Amino acid sequence: MKRTRTRTRTWNALAALAIAAGSLTACGPKEENGQAGDAGKGVPEGAAGTKEKLALRLFVDAPSNAQLPGGQDDFVKKTIEEKFNVTLQVEYMMLGDDYNKKINAYLTSNDPPDVWRDGNGDGGSKYALDGLLGDLTPFVSPRTMPNYFKHWVDETTLKRYQLAGGFFRAPVPYNKEIYRAWYIRKDWLDKLGLQVPKTYDDYYKALQAFTNNDPDGNGKKDTYGFSMSGQGDGVYFDWPEYPKNGLIFPSTLKDGTFVDMQTDPKNEAVLTDIAKVIGEGLVDPDWFLNKGTQHIDKAAQGKVGVVLGTTKDFAFDSNPTSLQAKTKQLFPNANWVPFTPFGSQPLQSGVAPANPFLFHKTVVEKHPEKVKRIVAILDWLASEEGFLLTHYGLENKHYTRSGGTITLKPDAIQEDIVKKGDWLSIWDWFTPNTPAAFKLDVVDPRQTDRDREIVKTISAIPTAPYIGTSITPPPGFDLGSFRKRQRELQVKAVFEDKSGKHWPAYREELMTKYNGAKLFEAYEQQIKAAGLAP
Repeated sequence: MKRTRTRTRTWNALAALAIAAGSLTACGPKEENGQAGDAGKGVPEGAAGTKEKLALRLFVDAPSNAQLPGGQDDFVKKTIEEKFNVTLQVEYMMLGDDYNKKINAYLTSNDPPDVWRDGNGDGGSKYALDGLLGDLTPFVSPRTMPNYFKHWVDETTLKRYQLAGGFFRAPVPYNKEIYRAWYIRKDWLDKLGLQVPKTYDDYYKALQAFTNNDPDGNGKKDTYGFSMSGQGDGVYFDWPEYPKNGLIFPSTLKDGTFVDMQTDPKNEAVLTDIAKVIGEGLVDPDWFLNKGTQHIDKAAQGKVGVVLGTTKDFAFDSNPTSLQAKTKQLFPNANWVPFTPFGSQPLQSGVAPANPFLFHKTVVEKHPEKVKRIVAILDWLASEEGFLLTHYGLENKHYTRSGGTITLKPDAIQEDIVKKGDWLSIWDWFTPNTPAAFKLDVVDPRQTDRDREIVKTISAIPTAPYIGTSITPPPGFDLGSFRKRQRELQVKAVFEDKSGKHWPAYREELMTKYNGAKLFEAYEQQIKAAGLAP
């Protein structure tokens, strides 16, 4: 399979262009516009005419296929620049190793962006321990970020999210709704006389049929059952073999004990089962080298029949960039449907804060005015006005509003946004697509009965309880090295051992040489300290 390179785009700030006042206020009520220093007054700190113009540099995550437009097409950039008297330079990449390498290179060369969204699995804890992060105490509070705290992150969550020794990070608002499910080509099942799998055995038989029985009818043996993206370095979590063996993504509490999906003793059986389906040729042979959404692209090309989805509109008819829409461009009768082969068993625990926004210590200490201005912008992004603009576009052009009902205008969205790089998917990095946070109901005229049936199916999949608090490694613990070695050992098990038979020994190495026992002991102490376990 062809491998694509993760793109990095940098665009320099253009002169701020005047925007009619109506276009700045049409997206939401004035009381949502309160900013740092004027909470609830509707006057953002840093607005044009009140402070000197600042040049700001942001580093954020974005889908691999998204690209910001230039000039006047980017009405979000123009709005922010005018509203906050700034010029913006934005770099964006898909989260992953390349993203982390890029930000680490900036930090190593003492050239940090003014703010960045962390992409490491440790939530910035190593940066904090290395003394690279600035203290957010003077900048992030209900007074300076009223919208952030009102709609997205409560003070208890923020408190439990802190690292030992200081206030160095704050979570990017996150979606607490869970839509994790596998999707399968039902049209292939119908052609082969099979039902949507209800058990793992059913799923396994579907993989065999998709691989061996020519589900697309082209007379060639060129399809596979399952695919995912291993990013070239790990087994990762899309495999149904994890819940088959009782492991819930990404972690859970069992009888007051922390269970880490990635290192639990049950991985012995998980790795054996994964090696089995790979060994029988039922899995896309490019799965390990796939990066980003390459496995989804392959599914859309009619090469695989099962992939994992984690978003509500992953296979909607009404989402022009969904797996369903892309597949139907080539195969008009394609029908991706969600399923779980594990009945009432949860597939995931409740969502925890992750990937915080961070400020470098140098920026905080030498340029506090930049931090204040960025915090004001972030709070505006967390407001109803900012949310609507960055998720749906301009009122009366890309949607209409009647009270709390937002009705999308799909043709305008397709023409102005999707065709020009699906670029709002970059600007919406700070808030999830959760209109319920503002008591809004979004109506998409394209939504079909099939879309509504998908929502019904994925909403019925149960969720395990969230562990209830943020957990961080003990001081000096190198979580990156620990997880890297864990991935190496799991890859060795799958490709060299072809089973999990050596996992007990591999796990012992992780628990002793790499101090995993101390890591999980610290996690359990933090959970107990929060009053969430006996």
